[in-house]
Amino acid sequence: MLAYCKASPSQLLRTKYVQQTGPPLQRFAPFERRNRAPVVLRGQHGADIMLLEEKKELVANSIRGVPDFPKKGIMFWDITTLCLDPAAFRCCIEAFAERYRDQRIDVIAGFEARGFIFGPPLALELNCAFVPLRKPGKLPGETIGASYDLEYGSDRIEMHTGHIKKGQRVLLIDDLVATGGTLGAGIKLMQQVQAEIVEAACVIELPELKGRKKVTDAGAKLYVLIEKEGA
Repeated sequence: MLAYCKASPSQLLRTKYVQQTGPPLQRFAPFERRNRAPVVLRGQHGADIMLLEEKKELVANSIRGVPDFPKKGIMFWDITTLCLDPAAFRCCIEAFAERYRDQRIDVIAGFEARGFIFGPPLALELNCAFVPLRKPGKLPGETIGASYDLEYGSDRIEMHTGHIKKGQRVLLIDDLVATGGTLGAGIKLMQQVQAEIVEAACVIELPELKGRKKVTDAGAKLYVLIEKEGA
C-alpha cells in the first residue's frame, strides 16, 4: 500500500517562497491546488523512503498501451496517462534525479516532443540547464544539426549553436527508445560540439527493437526506468 507523507524539499521550498512573498502571490502559484495534500509517497510497509523499484512499478502501471496505433500491429505506449497521475510523474522524475544528482550534469538535452515533458522538471531537480533538440525549422536562431534514418527516408534534429559547449557534461533524455535512431542523432550532435555525454535516459525501452545496441555503438550508455513489449 502507498500512503501520503510529508512534503519533499522542493515542495517545502515552494511553500517557503509563497509565505515569504505574501498572500497576494498565492494566486500565481499553481503547483498544487490549494487545500490539496502534496503528492509525496511512502514506500511499502510504512517506510519513509519509497524504493526505486517501487517507483518504477508505479510508473509502469500508469502508462497505458494503445494497440494498433499509429498503424495496425503497433502497440503504442502512451505516457500522457503517466502525466495524469501526479504521484507516478513525481516518482518518474525522482527516479532519474536519484541516479544523476551526483554526476555533475551541466545540461539536459531533451528530444522533441516528449523529451520536453521530462527534461525541464529533471533539470530543475538537478539545478542545470535544459536545451531542446528540435525538428528542422523550429528554432529561430543559428542552428547545428544531425540527421538519422527512418524506415522510409530520413529526419533531422537541431539545436541552437552555442547552447551546449565543449566539455559540458550532457544528459540526453526522451520518453522511449525503440530503434534508437533519434538518440543516435542526439549522440552525433553532442559529439559535433565535443560535449561529454554522461548517458542517454528514457522512461521506456522496447528491447525487441534493439535500440540499445545503436546507442552503445554510437558511443553512449543507455539507462531506462522500465521495459515494455512492442514492435
